[in-house]
Amino acid sequence: MLTMRKVAHRACFIVSRTVYMTCCCGCCSALRPRYKRLVDNIFPASPQDGLVKSNMEKLTFYSLSSPEKLDRIGEYLFQKASRDIYRRRHGFVIIAMEAMDQLLLACHSQTLNLFVESFLKMVQKLLESTDPQLQILATQSFVRFANIEEDTPSYHRRYDFFVSKFSAMCHSNHGDKPTRDKIRLAGIQGLQGVIRKTVSDDLVENIWEAQHMDKIVPSLLYNMQVAEKYETVSCMETDGRDGVEDDPTRLAEACLRELVGRASFGHIRSVLRPVLTHFDRHELWVPNDFAVHTFKIIMFSIQAQYSYSVVEALMQHLDAGSGGGAARTRVRAARASVLSNIVAIAAADSVGPSVLEIINNLLTNLRASVARDSEKESEEKLYQEALINALGEFADHLPDYQKIDIMMFIVSKIPSGQRAGKPAKPDVMLQSILLKSLLKVGTTYKTTELSKAFPAAFLEALLRLSSAGESCTRALLQRILHTLLDRRGNAALLALPTVDYAELGLTVEKCSRPDLIFISKHGYAIFSSLYDGLQLESNTVENVEAIYTTLALLCIELASEETVPDMLQLILAIQQSALNNPVLSTAQQCRLHAVALSLCALPAHVLVLPALKDYVSKIIEARREEAPHLLPPLLEDYDNLSPSRMPSKMPYLMIDQMALCECVKASGIEGSRLQSPLPYSAGGAPGLAHRHSWVEAGAAQGRDSLADIAAGPAELDSANSSPGVTRQVQCDALDEEYRTFVEKYNRNPRTVMLKFGVYRTDNEFWNWGQDVDPNLYPHLNKDLSQLHTTQSDSVSLEALRRAANGPSEAEKREAERKKASLNNTFRTAPFDYLLHLTQPKYEIQDKLQEIFSSLSQEPLLAGGSPSAKLRRDHDHVLPDLFLC
Repeated sequence: MLTMRKVAHRACFIVSRTVYMTCCCGCCSALRPRYKRLVDNIFPASPQDGLVKSNMEKLTFYSLSSPEKLDRIGEYLFQKASRDIYRRRHGFVIIAMEAMDQLLLACHSQTLNLFVESFLKMVQKLLESTDPQLQILATQSFVRFANIEEDTPSYHRRYDFFVSKFSAMCHSNHGDKPTRDKIRLAGIQGLQGVIRKTVSDDLVENIWEAQHMDKIVPSLLYNMQVAEKYETVSCMETDGRDGVEDDPTRLAEACLRELVGRASFGHIRSVLRPVLTHFDRHELWVPNDFAVHTFKIIMFSIQAQYSYSVVEALMQHLDAGSGGGAARTRVRAARASVLSNIVAIAAADSVGPSVLEIINNLLTNLRASVARDSEKESEEKLYQEALINALGEFADHLPDYQKIDIMMFIVSKIPSGQRAGKPAKPDVMLQSILLKSLLKVGTTYKTTELSKAFPAAFLEALLRLSSAGESCTRALLQRILHTLLDRRGNAALLALPTVDYAELGLTVEKCSRPDLIFISKHGYAIFSSLYDGLQLESNTVENVEAIYTTLALLCIELASEETVPDMLQLILAIQQSALNNPVLSTAQQCRLHAVALSLCALPAHVLVLPALKDYVSKIIEARREEAPHLLPPLLEDYDNLSPSRMPSKMPYLMIDQMALCECVKASGIEGSRLQSPLPYSAGGAPGLAHRHSWVEAGAAQGRDSLADIAAGPAELDSANSSPGVTRQVQCDALDEEYRTFVEKYNRNPRTVMLKFGVYRTDNEFWNWGQDVDPNLYPHLNKDLSQLHTTQSDSVSLEALRRAANGPSEAEKREAERKKASLNNTFRTAPFDYLLHLTQPKYEIQDKLQEIFSSLSQEPLLAGGSPSAKLRRDHDHVLPDLFLC
């Protein structure tokens, strides 16, 4: 009975306690804060039912009407989600995260920052879990948050954890491939969200710091490098590509584009440094397909004005890295190849100093490569070729005026090769490498006018290099000339000497006036350089063929009747050197004869000169019958020639100077220049650069002035016999000063003073040294006798008539003969003889002392005295020698 009573009492106690607790919970629930009740009501009884939308709308309305409660709502949601994560109730965690996302998107107020802190703690909590589903969910929520533009910045918010976590997700190695791809995709999306949230706001954490870039950039590259095929497109083409959001590789590429595109000038290095480091650590340079793909993405994405900084950074990294040997050389070559692939993109936006800076860095790396290559030649070739290609690609996208500047800059870096002795091997290699670079740039230049393609300094440097010691270097130089001279695509047709030009189909146009002016200024220098190049003993068949092509291009590009005599003079000089130059071998002599005849046939074809064409055809037919070795093609050796078939034994098969003159005159071209001695020194010292002397310059360029001076006696007579006409005195400053001094102060016409620099009245020669011993230089007696047999014409009516009518044909021929004799004398006479011939018979100091002594003893005379008149009758005229 007692037991039954105890059981009943205990049952009543349990029932009463249950009723009490129910009543207490009901009472306490009514006493809880409203925001908690609203938050609790959004959770269903079963997580499978999902978020209670009606209650979520009430919570959202409450948050909008009471924004000061947002921070508490967020904190409460975070507490509930943390308990659910601990209890592995992932369904309720997903509901809590969804509720926070809706509140975040709906609320835009000043207090949003407080809610964001709770939101980011919730995201961090989910990312710290090991469940891939929660990590992906947290990442998606973070991306939605990153796309929201906040009204007020947050100064204390940090993203270190998110950068580290998202980077780790990018390197996920989950066993299930679909899950692994989802995690990596979420990590890339998270990094993209971090970039968008931090880059645009300068007040938040600096994402460009090395600690962040060293995690972000390698994570993106790690996902990009696993692609089976690299397809690089420009930024404008990426907008229309499908499947970017589902492919980690494409999404990583898009993220890298966005990162680079948002970088300012000061932050470019922050992105490039981890890129270069990643390629070095993972040995991704060889093969360099992925490196080319990556750097093209960077070049297409970067702001145009900063593109040259990428090229600069890569050039500075060309020689970086540890180790040595062939492996390092291959890495350098691969880097240089990447550079050549991207440098063209930077060229279009490079201006001013950045252009020359890039070119200078490329040349510096080339010189360093040549210094390494002096010991071993095989390992550096790929590297050098890649740098040369980079130089050419860069120049190809520059305007023409900058290409000329680049070529002049390259030429200034080339060793001249004019030093005494044999040049060192590094210098020879550097010459070759830089000439290849110059050729690469020259192929990108389109010549319009020769004066623009060959500025004076540039042309002078090229001609100076034409006498380089190495035959391969000279051949490279000729190829550069071919590239710059050929405006109509004839270079390939003229690669080999020929006499059948009608079959080639050459494109010929009339020479422009600017080109004629250019060749009149620089023609002699160019022809002399090419002529000297043919006289070198080390010439190969390639060298001779290259010079032939250059001369043939000059003939075609300067096709004009005004240039024909100059070209024919050069052809005659080449033939003469083949006969007289003792340095040349028999094979070289035969090649020069073949080249001379080939060049002689070209003007007749280009300008349609029938007489010249017939004459050349006769020589060609005669040589085919008797001396085919004097015709193209050029051979390596001519060892089987008998003495009777030597070129010197067949003068009747040579081009005749007078015959050429007659052919030219028959075509209506002035041929007087062909009658004068050739302006090129046959058998001169080979290998020496041409020096412009006043003798040769007068013979080659001042022909018109020489012809005018040759008719000098009639003009002088006309001046003397015309009343009231004062003769034009031609003299230098010293002679004029001395003559004025004598006229003003000296009244004694001493004979010794009359012998000071007395000019001959025929204006042919200045009679220095009347008492030269003729036996001193017997081989010049004939020339001197011709120079000293001219007589003065008296002033008469006949002289006036001749001055009015001009010189006769006989006088013209005589003037040409005198001019030729004078030029020949001063070309062939020894220097000591010329010095002796032109040396005065007294010292100027002694003569001045004599003059001042006479002034101290005798009174001064008036200007109109007979003595002054006598002095004026002996005015001096500058001789032909100094006007040539």
